[in-house]
Amino acid sequence: MTAMETNVQGQLEIGGMSTGELTAAYGTPLMVYDEEMIRGKARAFREAFIESGLGFQVAYASKAFLCKEMVRLAEEEDLSLDVVSGGELYTALQAGFPAGRIHFHGNNKSEEELEMALDAEIGCFVVDSFLELELLHELAKEREQQVNILLRVTPGVEAHTHDYIMTGQDDSKFGFGISTGQADRAMQIALCKPNYTVLGIHSHIGSQIFELDGFQQAITVLSDFLQGIRLDCEVTLPVLNIGGGFGVRYTEDDKPLPISEYVKAITDSVKESFGENGYPLPEVWIEPGRSIVAEAGTTLYKVGSKKIIPDVRTYVSVDGGMTDNLRPALYGAKYHAVLANRPNEECTELVSIAGKCCESGDMLIWDLKLPPVNFGDTLAVFSTGAYGYSMANNYNRIPRPAVVFVKDGESRVVIERESYADLVRLDR
Repeated sequence: MTAMETNVQGQLEIGGMSTGELTAAYGTPLMVYDEEMIRGKARAFREAFIESGLGFQVAYASKAFLCKEMVRLAEEEDLSLDVVSGGELYTALQAGFPAGRIHFHGNNKSEEELEMALDAEIGCFVVDSFLELELLHELAKEREQQVNILLRVTPGVEAHTHDYIMTGQDDSKFGFGISTGQADRAMQIALCKPNYTVLGIHSHIGSQIFELDGFQQAITVLSDFLQGIRLDCEVTLPVLNIGGGFGVRYTEDDKPLPISEYVKAITDSVKESFGENGYPLPEVWIEPGRSIVAEAGTTLYKVGSKKIIPDVRTYVSVDGGMTDNLRPALYGAKYHAVLANRPNEECTELVSIAGKCCESGDMLIWDLKLPPVNFGDTLAVFSTGAYGYSMANNYNRIPRPAVVFVKDGESRVVIERESYADLVRLDR
């Protein structure tokens, strides 16, 4: 996790700036990203692949967190970009990202979204359904346009993670099942479409994965599938995309592996499985999102009311909650936090951190040890860089927070704080 350094005044620092400076300049709630940490994670993925000797693409999964500045950072770090909606694609194009390095995912892309992507001449579509397989080709044919595609397949591998973020099993809304024969049928259809260039297959087994065996099992299944296609259809496909899902540290209980170990396990498995089948080694694509931005993000809140229920619980409320971090309410995600203005004081008080929404389920952290908490303290919640702002909402008509990037003691706003006027701008 980021931001565990303190300055001489005893305040928490992020990227060389004190949290006191940041909240004074930008207010709270405030989402702060350590820019150098983001860049370091991106470079770690690329360096590990270079070490493997395999061809590769590392595509940032923009659903984790996206704004124009994040797009520009991804381009500067030589990443490709994975988008899953017209809005994400529009953001990428507005930021000037090279369309040829954009991959478009999604289980229900609309005709308008497909046309938008075709207009932009993006690098690759990840086709997710039989409907899309036909619709995209018809649109490409009308335009006399050649389109690169991957077929998303489900290998039947169940990752050890939460049900809501597990996607590689047979019972999934995503992709074509290998064991059901749907993947084979879809591939045979795709290979017969003249306006398609089938690059290969895509698979994603889930998120927040700490063990390597799921990736290794999936690669074995995917290798055998491609070998079967090679024998049946006499075609060798050059790309294997194994998605993302690499675990990050939210609390002391989380034990993610170094990025280099995830990549080595993947590339070693590719070499072994494809080598055993006598299949030319494919270019390996991955899509890290959470693992690039999660630990780089810290959310700063101002402490408000405090409710003590004798012999039951002490609630400490902050000026944000499920509007800027929906994950605890959505699927019980856990976080760690400290008092940013007094991080070195002894933790003697057990409290639970409540959000300000009119909803009993608006709880950010249960049973957190802190120093005695006072009104006006600043609470820093760590590892909020992924799926915080991207899931942010206006429940109770609460404006979304500002987002700042910090590096080498300097900060800049990358997303402005919403105003009340913004909340009614589209009202009629």
